Amino acid sequence: MTATPRIGLYPGTFDPITRGHMDIIQRAAKIVDKLVIGVAKNSGKGPLFNTACRVKMVKREVAALKNGRNIEVVSFDNLLMHFAQKIGASVIVRGLRAVSDYEYEIQMAAMNYRMYPEIETIFLSATEGTQFVASSFVKEICRLGGDVRPFVSEATACDLEHCFMTEKSRRKVQPVVRD
Repeated sequence: MTATPRIGLYPGTFDPITRGHMDIIQRAAKIVDKLVIGVAKNSGKGPLFNTACRVKMVKREVAALKNGRNIEVVSFDNLLMHFAQKIGASVIVRGLRAVSDYEYEIQMAAMNYRMYPEIETIFLSATEGTQFVASSFVKEICRLGGDVRPFVSEATACDLEHCFMTEKSRRKVQPVVRD
């Protein structure tokens, strides 16, 4: 008798994917048999990059991982727990940077558990050096001409710089608590 593979889901907007996201991805991939990175459409957050572009960026970053064979990247535009059920996930992976993240995430985990108690939520705390990295801050730094390479890969930094090259795209990026 073979055990059912444990599928984990790491959801987010990944607008853009940061070194903090990649840290969580690498660590989560060690815990589950298969990790699905769910790129949320989430137009309500007003993402800088469209969904297809964000999926492409995440796939590019995952392809560079040595242990990325058990990782799949897909987009979704429905309720997280419906998506988790659709892919057969038994675990939702969430990253925590600070205490402020914990309050929001624990509420979300409780709501998700109430809807589907068979799907657990696990929290991975940010490692030293990534606790302060937020996609919204990265976008604001780049928009204002700062170097974002300490926070994202070279390829993602180039994507951001290209996006902010025109004056039209230099619109104000609204920092938010969660990304």
